[in-house]
Amino acid sequence: MTVRLRLPRRALAAATAGALALSLAACGGTTKDSAESSGDKSASGKTANPNAPMEKGLKLAFLPKQVNNPYMKIVDDSGIAAAKGFEAEAKEVGPSDASASSQVSYINTLIQQQHDAIMISANDPNAVCGPLKQAMQQDIAIVAYDSDTAPECRDVFIKQASSEDIARTQVEMLAEQIDSKGKFAILSATANATNQNAWIELMKKELEKPEYADMELVKVAYGDDDDQKSFQQTQGLLQAYPDLKGIIAPTTVGIAAAARYIDGSEYKGKVAVTGLGTPNQMRQFIKNKTVEEFALWDPKQLGYLAAYAGGALASGQITGKEGEVLKAGDLGERTIQPNGEIILGPPTKFNADNIDEFQF
Repeated sequence: MTVRLRLPRRALAAATAGALALSLAACGGTTKDSAESSGDKSASGKTANPNAPMEKGLKLAFLPKQVNNPYMKIVDDSGIAAAKGFEAEAKEVGPSDASASSQVSYINTLIQQQHDAIMISANDPNAVCGPLKQAMQQDIAIVAYDSDTAPECRDVFIKQASSEDIARTQVEMLAEQIDSKGKFAILSATANATNQNAWIELMKKELEKPEYADMELVKVAYGDDDDQKSFQQTQGLLQAYPDLKGIIAPTTVGIAAAARYIDGSEYKGKVAVTGLGTPNQMRQFIKNKTVEEFALWDPKQLGYLAAYAGGALASGQITGKEGEVLKAGDLGERTIQPNGEIILGPPTKFNADNIDEFQF
C-alpha cells in the first residue's frame, strides 16, 4: 500500500489540480488513478511530518454544543485567540439549542466554506457523523473537544482529563460533603452527551467501592444544558426526594442552576451541590456557603489545545495516530493516546481557600 504524507490542505489542493491538469493534457480525461489521488482521506494511509511548519492563513471554526453556553464561550474564545497566535483565522458558529441534530447544518456550511479544520463539541456522538465524514473526505481536519463524536468521525479528541479522574473526583467531593451517607441525584446535560454519559457510568462504578456503601444514587436527571430547565429539574428532584442529601452536576450550566435553586430554598445548608463549574459563575455560591467545593479543568487551556490540534492536523504535523506528539505552543507537548485522544490534564478542585486565585 502506498502511504502519503498529509500535505497542508492548500498545498494538497494545488498538487491535485496540477496533477489533474497534466492528466487531462496527456490523455484527454480523468483516469481512475487520478480520481483516487484527489485528497480523499479514506483512499490511502497518512503519515505525519512533525517538522512541517504551521501553515499560515488556515481557516478554523469552533462548533460548540450551543453558542449561548458560558462555558463553551470561554473555551472557544481562547481557541480563537490561540489561532491568531499562529496566524490562522478562527471563528465560532453553532446552534442556540443543544439538540442532537442541531449542529449538522453548520458542518455542511463550513464544508462549503472550505475551512481547513473544524473543532466540534458534539451534542450527539453519531448524529454529526455523516457530515463530518464528508468533511474528512475533503481533507478538512476534525477535532472533537469537550464532548466526543464517534471515533471514526474525527481525527483527534481533546479530552479535558481522564474520564476516570473526573468521575472519581466528583464522587469523592460529594462523599466528603455528606459524610458518605444518604441519597443523591445527578443533574446531567443532554441524554446523548458522550462526556456526561461516560462520567456517569464511571461514577456508578466508583460507587461500588465499600466506602460508598451508604450512598444511594436515586436518579439521573437531564437539564439539556439549559439554565431554566436545569433549575426546574433541581426543583423536581427535591420534590420527588425530600430527603435528598446531595446533587452532582457534571455540567457548568447544571451546577450553577442547581446552586441558584438551593440558595433560595429551604434546602440551603441541607443539600450539598457539587460537580463541574467555572470559578466565575460559582464564586457567589462558594462565598455564601451554598456550595462547598466543585471542580473543573481550565477551559481556556482546553480551547487553546483544540486550536493547536486543528492547526497541526491541517498542516500535516500530526495525523491523530497513537504516539504522535502535538506541539501545543505555551502548553508544551502532548502525546496522542490510543483512539486519538489528547488529554489536557487532571481536574482542579475549587473552594473558599483558592477560588479567588482563578478568573475564568
